[in-house]
Amino acid sequence: MAAKAALPVHIFGRRLGQLRAAVTAQNVSALRLASQRLYTTEKQPEEAAGQTAEQKAAAGAASAEVEKLTKDLAAAKEQNAELLDKYKRALADSENMRNRLNKQISDAKIFGIQSFCKDLLEVADTLGHATQAVPKEKLTGNADLKNLYEGLSMTRASLLQVFKRHGLEPLDPINQKFDPNLHEALFQKEDKTVEANTVVEVTKLGYKLHERCIRPALVGVSKC
Repeated sequence: MAAKAALPVHIFGRRLGQLRAAVTAQNVSALRLASQRLYTTEKQPEEAAGQTAEQKAAAGAASAEVEKLTKDLAAAKEQNAELLDKYKRALADSENMRNRLNKQISDAKIFGIQSFCKDLLEVADTLGHATQAVPKEKLTGNADLKNLYEGLSMTRASLLQVFKRHGLEPLDPINQKFDPNLHEALFQKEDKTVEANTVVEVTKLGYKLHERCIRPALVGVSKC
């Protein structure tokens, strides 16, 4: 079999050029790809660093805002506690004032007649002195005097009933222990039958209006 004929020189040269061009194109493409990869690899840490700085700045701003809000909340709580304390104090003061006013109104209703009662006490004293001044032995033989005596006694008894209905009651402290809140001592008297500072004589009755002494009893007490 005959050997193949050798390729002409110009055809061989053209193929060699084509091969070189293909190899060069492949190399350029590979270099571009490698360059892109290298650029991407170098840019990612920069972008990551940029993002980290922005996140840190945002976190710092958020922390500052939280701290400010915390301080504002603490100040608001303190102000609220102060206002609540003032409100409670004002409420307590108003309640105390209301109670005082109610007590004053109640006392005014109860003791509003105190001065009037004091004036009437003199009338009761006068009636008592008038009945005591009548000699008992003359009542049986004198009908007019007896009628006058009975009329004065009934008038005084009726007046005392009126006093009682309005809370005014007499104080007769005979043989009781001397009480400076209810009695006024005029003199001392020797009396061995009772203890010292005991009321042994009453010259003028005292009176109480709803447990309040409006006139102390005038008394004599035993010596120590």
